[in-house]
Amino acid sequence: MQAVIMAGGKGTRLKSITKDEIPKPMVKVLGKPILQWQIECLHKEGITDIVMVIGHLGNYIQEFFEDGKRFHINIRYVEEKVPLGTAGAFSLLPPMLTEDQFFLVFGDVLFDIDLTRMFRFHQKNHAQVTLFVHPNIHPFDSDLVVCNEKRRITGFGFKNNLRKNWYHNCVNAGFYLIDKNVCEKVPKETKVDLEKQLLSKMIEDGDAVYAYHSSEYIKDIGTVDRVMEGKKDLQSGYIARKSLRQKQKAIFLDRDGTINEKKGLIWKEEQFELEDGAIEAIRKINQSGYLAIVVTNQPVVARGLCQIEDVQEIHKKMETLLGQKGVYLDDIRFCPHHPDKGYPEENPAYKILCQCRKPNTGMLMDCARQYNIDMENSWIIGDSTVDIQTGKNAGIHTALVLTGDAGKDGKYKAVPDLICKNLRQAVDQILEKENL
Repeated sequence: MQAVIMAGGKGTRLKSITKDEIPKPMVKVLGKPILQWQIECLHKEGITDIVMVIGHLGNYIQEFFEDGKRFHINIRYVEEKVPLGTAGAFSLLPPMLTEDQFFLVFGDVLFDIDLTRMFRFHQKNHAQVTLFVHPNIHPFDSDLVVCNEKRRITGFGFKNNLRKNWYHNCVNAGFYLIDKNVCEKVPKETKVDLEKQLLSKMIEDGDAVYAYHSSEYIKDIGTVDRVMEGKKDLQSGYIARKSLRQKQKAIFLDRDGTINEKKGLIWKEEQFELEDGAIEAIRKINQSGYLAIVVTNQPVVARGLCQIEDVQEIHKKMETLLGQKGVYLDDIRFCPHHPDKGYPEENPAYKILCQCRKPNTGMLMDCARQYNIDMENSWIIGDSTVDIQTGKNAGIHTALVLTGDAGKDGKYKAVPDLICKNLRQAVDQILEKENL
């Protein structure tokens, strides 16, 4: 595999550091230029052939990295004579590309990603372009990616657009896997915006553009504050720990009665209201390094009360409300099935036995595979004995909250490891155990 690093740009927001004497990607973090951190991560993933697109003060980059041999890689350079935007330089790349795909990296991004997983996703979906996407703490002022249930991208929600609807916290992280034939779509020596022009046109034309969802660390450090955050995350080892090459720990969360108030069956977004303390609880999970993953039974679909799209709209509301307060969920999984038949309005397509409906472990195990989760050191928090039995079946620790059903559903005799007043107390006690 090859990588292309866009190493141009004046870095106006970093001028207090660069003093316009060095290019933005040469800003040092813990004694190394950002570009060197990128190269070392790519090399660790087996990428040894890199093309750098340089522009403003690009001679400093060439003088420092030369041909790449002292970094055990091969580097070649493409120079933009005039700024060509985020995709205009694609027209200059074909003579340099020796593989069918290349990873595209912007020069102000710190990351540590298991690229093999992303490559497999790209191949499995026969994608022409794959975007690395994730939730973040400020979706309200980020460019959002809109996908269908198979992660095929159907459009973008740009941050300058007025948003009147609920939305998924799905943000383009600025890291891509691209088929080289995409370069042919870019006219020579023309300024082109990658998202707003090239990718939007490809999506409109029906080309295969997909979103690879991951919890791994990737952050642009294009401001002074973000450089300091990146330094802290490197020093603590947090960036390396978030790579999916490493085992992750998760806190699985039930939805109704745990995150939101339980008001019978919830089948429309107007019924959804967060429990007191839920925002702060999830914030603490985000800060802890645990993944926060919702796993919820939603038989309202099988009962015929609503459609899959209505459940997704409820989840958009949940993600929007959390995102407005700077917190996020790493993933949301729901089971729409219910095995019992006989309801007048039921949807027979969903009246089936399945492996995803709790206390079966299908949702949890699917997440374990996707995120390389260490189940023995993970937890589930819920308000019912169904949640506790699910945890027992999956081999994870369990916490019962005294909101919602408060364990009075009586379906199983499973005994939880913790009994807590609410979600916030449950998270606090789990993290206290972690720190002992």
